[in-house]
Amino acid sequence: MTSNPNEKPQTELETSRGTWPRQVKFILGNEAAERFSFYGMKGILALYITGVLLKTDDRSTSIVHLFSMVVYFMPVLGAWVSDRLWGRYRTILWVSLFYCLGHAVLACSDLTGSVDTKSTMLYAGLGLIAFGAGGIKPCVSAFMGDQFRPHQRHLIPKAYAAFYWMINLGSTLALLVIPWVKDQYGYGLAFGIPGIAMGIATFIFWKGTRHYDHVPPQGDPAWRTKLTWLLSILGVIAVLVWLDQSKPDALKPALWGAAGAFAVAAAFWTRQMLAKVNSAASPVDLAAFSVWWYALIRRTCGKSRSLWDGLESRFTPTAVDHGISFGRILSIFALIPVWWALFDQTFSTWVLQGKQMEPFYIWKYKVGAEVMLSANAILVLIFIPVTTLWIYPAVKWLRTPLRRMSCGMFLASLSFVVVMWLQQRLDRGETLSVAWQIAPYVLITFAEVLISTTGLEFAFTQAAPAMKSTITGYWQLTVAAGNLLVVLLTQWLGGHGDSSSVSSGRFLLYAGIMFGAAILFSLIASRYRYRQAAAD
Repeated sequence: MTSNPNEKPQTELETSRGTWPRQVKFILGNEAAERFSFYGMKGILALYITGVLLKTDDRSTSIVHLFSMVVYFMPVLGAWVSDRLWGRYRTILWVSLFYCLGHAVLACSDLTGSVDTKSTMLYAGLGLIAFGAGGIKPCVSAFMGDQFRPHQRHLIPKAYAAFYWMINLGSTLALLVIPWVKDQYGYGLAFGIPGIAMGIATFIFWKGTRHYDHVPPQGDPAWRTKLTWLLSILGVIAVLVWLDQSKPDALKPALWGAAGAFAVAAAFWTRQMLAKVNSAASPVDLAAFSVWWYALIRRTCGKSRSLWDGLESRFTPTAVDHGISFGRILSIFALIPVWWALFDQTFSTWVLQGKQMEPFYIWKYKVGAEVMLSANAILVLIFIPVTTLWIYPAVKWLRTPLRRMSCGMFLASLSFVVVMWLQQRLDRGETLSVAWQIAPYVLITFAEVLISTTGLEFAFTQAAPAMKSTITGYWQLTVAAGNLLVVLLTQWLGGHGDSSSVSSGRFLLYAGIMFGAAILFSLIASRYRYRQAAAD
């Protein structure tokens, strides 16, 4: 880490009183404004696609989830560029400019008269926003950690609590304000305000430049970086091809291309990150994968120690430890994409269902389908302290991370059963208030607290010390894979009317998939052995 010579050193007395590095306030302000811009745009996206661009519910669902998939795939690229080429500060600053440009393109799309032109600008704007939002995602929180010097490490938990609070503050304000702006002044201003917010976020971050401590990148990018860039570009091209097609039969090759690019890039990244684990073997050897398969075969056979002996002779003890932990954690992560496939539908199918319902009023404030999204952020702020301070200590069964995550999966399945029941009533011609969606929001938000926040804790505590960043990156990839799953299912099962994505049968299907995944997850989790360091 290189310290800024213009920064006045903090004394031990200041630190003992709880004084954070003064530059942290710039990072927290940046995060709140950036989340406001992102969720403000995403919250009104589904109804813009159906109402203004005249796309079907299936197409709207696919676009929203494909956008989310790219957003959560880009952290792989952002982390690599940050660590190898630009460093965290320059990555955040320069990629944020693409982010701002994407919002500007999206806002200007409403100024054009042609639906085709609006659609083209929408896709271009979403592509730039996905590159920006995903590219800075792995950098901002890590950059904040870089600002704390060794004698200040005890302040980091409170700083990250404030960081998470600012995320939810920004998203809550966005989901309350932007839909109201859209109703009063139209989509042009509604998309423009998030762009202004992102500009403010970039300015706030830049304002703290002279105060920051910087961790320099670790080296120049080799051909591996160039290949990663190429695979990412090919994935984006596949996405654009898919978006440009109008015939359902032409969608499948593009989707398979995107899925293939995703899988190849993820595998390549894994190989590069894990090849460093084994110091005794050739870099070509994937130590962690090999260890994992050796251990799996040994457990399956269970009669001979020859495989285990071969494992111990082939790899260093560190590689054995890393490989086994890697395999066990991936076995837990394997079913997490199903959860994200359900949760991220709050921004797509749940909003589209809410469009069929009647809004209600809190005083004179109109609460419609898009404003209902704020229920999730508000409930998160309530549920986290409630679970941490009261529920977890009181309910002993929920004290282990995997039990919480199992419980959360069953709750997620139940939330879609409730959504299915609401859709059945709507299909029968009943008039329902959008307030009915509060019930499934309570269920899925509680599931989010049990799964999402716990999953990050699980990934950090269970990963071997040298693999914590890698495993955290895999957690981000589960979000991308979950959104890709929604896109694939929507396209494979579509073609049966405009509302096939928003139907009781489709909601029941997701509930069933989640229920099955929850059972499998519980069985796998019951055989998981926690690392002793985490237990201590």
